[in-house]
Amino acid sequence: MADQLRFDDQVVVVTGAGGGLGKAYATFFASRGASVVVNDLGGSFKGEGTSSKTADVVVEEIKAAGGKAVANYDSVEDGDKIIETAMKTYGRVDVLLNNAGILRDISFKNMKDQDWDLVMKVHVKGSYKCAKAAWPIFRKQKYGRVINTASAAGLFGSFGQCNYSAAKLAMVGFTETLAKEGAKYNIHANVIAPIAASRMTETVMPPDVLASLKPDWVVPLVAVLVHKNSTENGSIFEVGGGHMAKLRWERSSGLLLKADDSYTPSAVIKQWNKVVDFSKPEYPSGPADFVSLLQESMKMGPAQQGENIDFTGRVALVTGGGAGIGRAYCLAFAKHGASIVVNDLMNPNDVVNEIKAGGGKAVGVKASAEDGDVVVKAAIDAFGRVDIIINNAGILRDRAFNNMDDSLWDPVMNVHLRGTYKVTRAAWPYFLKQKYGRIVNTTSTSGIYGNFGQANYAAAKCGILGFSRALALEGQKYNIFVNTIAPNAGTAMTRTILPEELVQAFKPDYIAPLVLALSSDKCPTPTGGLYEVGSGWCGRTRWQRTGGVGFPVDVKLEPEHVASKWEKVIDFNDGSADHPEKTNDSIGKIMANMSNKSGKPFAVSQSAEKQEINQYLEAIAKAKETEGKPTEYQYEERDAMLYNLGIGAKRTDLHYVFEGADEFQVIPTFGVIPPFNAEPAFSFDELVPNFNPMMLLHGEQYLEVKKYPIPTSGKLLSRSKLIEVVDKGNAAILKTGVTTVNAATGEDIFYNEMTVFLRGCGGFGGQKKPADRGPATAANKLPKRLPDVVVEEKTSEEQAAIYRLSGDYNPLHVDPAFAKMGGFKVPILHGLCFMGYAGKAVFEKFGKFKNLKVRFAGTVDPGQTLVTEMWKQGGKVVFQTKVKETGKLAIGGAAAELV
Repeated sequence: MADQLRFDDQVVVVTGAGGGLGKAYATFFASRGASVVVNDLGGSFKGEGTSSKTADVVVEEIKAAGGKAVANYDSVEDGDKIIETAMKTYGRVDVLLNNAGILRDISFKNMKDQDWDLVMKVHVKGSYKCAKAAWPIFRKQKYGRVINTASAAGLFGSFGQCNYSAAKLAMVGFTETLAKEGAKYNIHANVIAPIAASRMTETVMPPDVLASLKPDWVVPLVAVLVHKNSTENGSIFEVGGGHMAKLRWERSSGLLLKADDSYTPSAVIKQWNKVVDFSKPEYPSGPADFVSLLQESMKMGPAQQGENIDFTGRVALVTGGGAGIGRAYCLAFAKHGASIVVNDLMNPNDVVNEIKAGGGKAVGVKASAEDGDVVVKAAIDAFGRVDIIINNAGILRDRAFNNMDDSLWDPVMNVHLRGTYKVTRAAWPYFLKQKYGRIVNTTSTSGIYGNFGQANYAAAKCGILGFSRALALEGQKYNIFVNTIAPNAGTAMTRTILPEELVQAFKPDYIAPLVLALSSDKCPTPTGGLYEVGSGWCGRTRWQRTGGVGFPVDVKLEPEHVASKWEKVIDFNDGSADHPEKTNDSIGKIMANMSNKSGKPFAVSQSAEKQEINQYLEAIAKAKETEGKPTEYQYEERDAMLYNLGIGAKRTDLHYVFEGADEFQVIPTFGVIPPFNAEPAFSFDELVPNFNPMMLLHGEQYLEVKKYPIPTSGKLLSRSKLIEVVDKGNAAILKTGVTTVNAATGEDIFYNEMTVFLRGCGGFGGQKKPADRGPATAANKLPKRLPDVVVEEKTSEEQAAIYRLSGDYNPLHVDPAFAKMGGFKVPILHGLCFMGYAGKAVFEKFGKFKNLKVRFAGTVDPGQTLVTEMWKQGGKVVFQTKVKETGKLAIGGAAAELV
C-alpha cells in the first residue's frame, strides 16, 4: 500500500514474544521495517520452567524473511536486562509492548499466596520493570510508545480469576498515569484488552471459537496506536475477532446531601436511585468537582432520613482503622450497633477506647494488613465471627515515574493490593460457612483515572477494583457482596487554597455513610459496584464503550484498514455506545462479528507503615535538627521584570519593567520565588500518617525581607528547615522555614515560612497547638472602621500563564483539563501570585515592609478583580483582599510590618 504504516529505523521490544499474540507482534513489526527484541522466558502458561528455544524460533523466522531481530531470555521482572539488550544491539528503543503473561486460575477459596504472587510478578511488576527501564530513554529522545495489556477479566472481573483480574485492571491505572506523565515528552501509553487464541486461552475456550480469534486481529490496532502519527494517549481498547472499540469511564450525577450530621447511611439509602442515576452522566478524567458540590451542599437543608440501618450482632473489621477515614468508619459502625475490630499497624487502641467510652464493643489488633490471618484471627478470638471487612489500610510513596524504584513500588503494591487480598482471603472461609459477608474495598480516583507521580499507587488501586469485581462474582451466590469506593476527602490541589468552611466539609466523616450503606442488608444495588464519594456527595462509576467497528473476518486485516475507520472506533456519540458490565458483554461483541463476511457492511490507610507511632515524633524531632541541601537560584534582570509583570506591573511602570530606569527594582514579594524549589530535609510520609499530596492545602505564607535594595540579579542559595508539625486530630499542620542568602557573600536576603494543611494526617500524638512566633503567626484582626486605603486591580486573562514562568509550573494554573480534575471550572491563579498583588498594593501605598504574612482564604480566576483593603496601625498595615466579582475573600488575616 502506498500509505502503509511503517516502522523503519525504530526498535520495538515485545515481551512474551515466543508464541501467540507476542509472536504476531514481533513478526508484524519486523515486516514493517522495525528491529525487534523478541523476549520470552520460555516457561509454561502457568509460569513454570524456562527455555531459550521459543524466542530463538521467532528470531530465526524474522531473519529468514529478511527482517532484523534479537532474542532475549530474561524474565520481565528483569526488565532492565531486556531493555539493555535493545540498547546494546540497536542503540535505541521506540516501542514497548508489555505482553508477557501467565494464568493461575483457581477459585478464591482455594487460592494460595503463590497463585497470587506469581501472577502479580509477571503481569504487574514485569510491566512496571520494563516500562521503568525504557522510560529514561524515551524521555531523552522525546519519543516513546507503550502498550500495556489488560483483559476482559480485568475490566469486568472473571470467576476463578481474582488474581488475574486484579493484575489486569492494575494495568489500566498504571497506563493512565504513564500517559499523563509522558505526554509532554511525546511518550504515549495505551492499554488493550485483547481476546486472542494463545497458550493461555486454550484452556478456557472451545476450539471452534479459538480458530476465529487469531492474534492477527489484535496486531493492526496496536500498530495504529504505536505509530509515530498516533495522538491517542491514556486510552483503553477492547479488541479481538475483527472487532475493536474504545472504553472510558462514565460517572453518574450522583446524590448530594448536606454535609452535616443529617448525612447518614439511612439518608443515602432513601435516595439510592440518585446515586446510580446516569441520566446526566459525566465522562471524567479525574475527581468530581468537589468545590462546586460542597458549595451546593452547604445551601441545602438537612437530609431526609429513611429506614434505620442497624448492625447489631454484626462484627465489622476495619484495616487502617486507627486514624483518619478508618477511624471515622469504626466510630460510625459502632454508633450503628456493630462490634468493631480496629486494625492498625500504628495505634488501634485510641479508637478502641473511644468506642468503649461511648458504650460500644471494640478490640484492637496491631498488625500489617499483609498479615491478614493475624488480623482476622483477632476478630474470631474476640467475637467468634466476622461479617464485614472494610479494606482501608494504605500508604503513599509518590515519585515521578522517571525516579520510581522498587523501594517505592513494592511497599505500595504490598500494603494496598496484597494486603486487601490477604485480609479478604483470611475472612473468606468464615463468610462461606455463614453464607454472609460484606466487603468494601478502597480504590481511589488516582487508580481509576491515573495521577502524576503515582504510577505505583494508581496500579495498586486499580488492581483492587479488578480484584473486587472478580470476587463479587464468586461471592454472590453465597450472599457475600463486594463493592469498591474511591473516597475523595479532597481534590488535586497541591499547594493551593480553600476557604476554611470547605476544609471542614472534607472531613472523613462524610465518606462513612456510603460505606455503611453498602455494608448493610438494605442496599438496592448490593454487589459489584464502583462508587466515588466525598463531602456529602456519592455517585456510581461504570464503563462506557463505543459501538466500535467490526471488520470482515474473511479478509486479512491491515493497520491501514483500522486507521481508515479510526474516527468510528473511538466515537462515543454515534448512538451505538453501551455500558458493558460482564466479560460476556466483551466476548458477545466479538462473537457477533464472526458472521461479518466481506461484502457485508461493517457491524457496528489509613496508615499501615512498618514503624511504631512514636517514630513520627522521632522523625519530626530529627527533621527539625536538619537543614535541607542548599538550592541554587540564579536570576537576571529579565527574571525580575517577568516577576513584576506576573503580579500586575504595567508597561507604564518603568521602574518595574525597564532595566534602564533610574529606580529599577523588583517588588519585595519576589522573595517567595527563590526558595520555591528548596529541597526539604524530610519526606511528608515520614512525619505524618496517611500523607496524600491531594490532601495538601497551602494555608499561610510569611515573608521577611532581610535586605533592601533587593538585588535585581544574582545567585542566591536557599535552605529549608522544618519548624513544627501540629497534630489536629483529623489533620496536621506543617510549617517549613526557608532562609535565602546571597551565594557570594552569605548575607541573608529573604526568609519564608510556608504553612500547609494536611487533611487526614493527624492522630499521631504530636503537639496540639502551634507556637507563637510573632508576626509569622499573628491573627491580624481587622479594625472596626472603614479602611484607610483601598486598591482595586484587575488581573488579566493571561495572568496565571505569565506568573507560572517565575517557577511554579503546576498545570492546575494553565491546563483546563488538569484544573477540572482538581475541581475547578477554569485554571486558577496561583495563591502566591495574588499575594504578590496584595503585597504590591501595600508597598506602593505605605513603602518598604520588613515582613508580610497572609492567610489564603479563597480562589481567584485569571481576569477577576482584586480589591485590597488596608488599615494602618502604627508601624503595621493590616489588610485583606477580596474578589470584586464574587465578593469572596481571597486573602485574610494579613499584615505587613513597615521598615
